[in-house]
Amino acid sequence: MEFYEVIRDRKSVRRYLPDKVPEEALLRVLEAARLAPSWCNKQCWSYIVVDDPGLISSIVAGGAKAFNAPMYIVLCADPSLSGSIGGKEYYLVDAAISMEHLVLAATAEGLGTCWLGAMFNEESVKKALSIPDGLRVVAITPLGYEAKGIGGFIGNNIVRAISSGRSRKPLNSMAYRNGHGRPLNK
Repeated sequence: MEFYEVIRDRKSVRRYLPDKVPEEALLRVLEAARLAPSWCNKQCWSYIVVDDPGLISSIVAGGAKAFNAPMYIVLCADPSLSGSIGGKEYYLVDAAISMEHLVLAATAEGLGTCWLGAMFNEESVKKALSIPDGLRVVAITPLGYEAKGIGGFIGNNIVRAISSGRSRKPLNSMAYRNGHGRPLNK
């Protein structure tokens, strides 16, 4: 898949088929995450692949359980391996860059994902997965093939109907040149 096509095709998938993700595809997706840039190349992130149904139930809360994904990937980060300048903690930026590499690679593989930044209890996840105290759970994503039938249609489209869907602001309303609000085009 061509790079800009991957960016255009990426979406949050909220219903999954039970089909197992091929190990080779999983490894390519994780490899893409591994190659992400980071503050001083410290690579503060780590990933936990969760495909045990009992563990999935214990780490994913509320509506995210209805996604029925065959696996979830938990993104952890070690704040001590990243910088902090002026009160800004770079581990969150580093981890997010790595996760977006993973998400885009998954799209290129024909797999769906959905950033979960708040649909989990960090302490419960840490306990269930034996995550050490110094690490933070930054995000979780389901990973699998999108269910496109009736159940998939409802799950994937209710949120899009409530939100602004897949529409995006025009470029000139969010990108400026030489100062905020100044036209991008010369």
